[in-house]
Amino acid sequence: MVDFGGWHMPVQYGGILEEHAAVRSALGVFDISHMGQFFVQGGGALDWLNRLLTNNVARLGIGEGQYTFLLNDAGGVIDDLIIYRLADADYLLVVNAAKIDEDLAWMQSHLAGDVVLENHSATWCGIAIQGPRAAQLFDSFFGGKHSRPARNHLLAVQIDGLPYYICRTGYTGEDGFEVFCPAERAVKSWNDVLARGVQFGLKPCGLGARDTLRLEMCYPLNGSDLAPDRTPIEAGLSIFVDMGKPDFIGRAALDQQKTGGVPRRLVPLKMVGAAPPLRSHYPVLKDGQQIGELCSGSLSPTLKVGIGMAYVPTEFARIGEEFEIDIRGRRYPARVEKKPFYRPQPSDQ
Repeated sequence: MVDFGGWHMPVQYGGILEEHAAVRSALGVFDISHMGQFFVQGGGALDWLNRLLTNNVARLGIGEGQYTFLLNDAGGVIDDLIIYRLADADYLLVVNAAKIDEDLAWMQSHLAGDVVLENHSATWCGIAIQGPRAAQLFDSFFGGKHSRPARNHLLAVQIDGLPYYICRTGYTGEDGFEVFCPAERAVKSWNDVLARGVQFGLKPCGLGARDTLRLEMCYPLNGSDLAPDRTPIEAGLSIFVDMGKPDFIGRAALDQQKTGGVPRRLVPLKMVGAAPPLRSHYPVLKDGQQIGELCSGSLSPTLKVGIGMAYVPTEFARIGEEFEIDIRGRRYPARVEKKPFYRPQPSDQ
């Protein structure tokens, strides 16, 4: 157990490798109650959210979700988050645990018009079910009463008279569902999922497996791969920035980067040959000179090789470029790879 964003969180239950393999081959369940839940309502909600976030909220139909960024004035990433449209003027934002207070303060400081912003993070829980057998578990759980939401969609249901939001987004690359409900239902919901999931090989999973799974997919971790002094363009995530919509906070800085280029870019690195496991902050060298450091690093349980991500000068940010990683005074070769490191197998949709 470790402190994570002010929460006491499990690194592992039975073992990181075992949990990682369960998600890749069958099913795993993660406690994500540390994530924050903001609810936004009002006739001015759409325009206000589009002013704050990089993706185009206007594209969301009811029940749809999208990945997006909350930026500072310099275009740096305050947080990366998921937004879902619950009704015509009703939205759910799922934010990172360590950023709840900062996000809320930033958003409150920019409130305008007919908008109501509420932080329900302390009174809602979250459970993420991930793996190729997720759809089977969903069908078994509801017995045909509800249809599975499509990818990046949300299903709103009532269970025992209480609201549940079942989203299909994910942070592992596998199929899966995120379940958000009132915190009073946390223990029952967790235990119900565990009991029902036994027949599908489900295992409870901690932060360790979450990190190796997301890193194999090159999904960024806020505070490591994303930061207030790094923009989505530098992070290679401009696909989640709609430069065609009306003005949003941070746009001027991104316009400048689109025109003039960026000095550094985030690249995925894979070790060439055997090496000790990678960790964040290990130096990255080119021709004997340090040019950066790892933001994230681990041994890939699936590929059995060290993988990581680092910001390097743009001139070196190309597939096949070779570097060295300094691991406790010894240097080991690494190469820029195409994202992602691992491509999940199709599952039962």
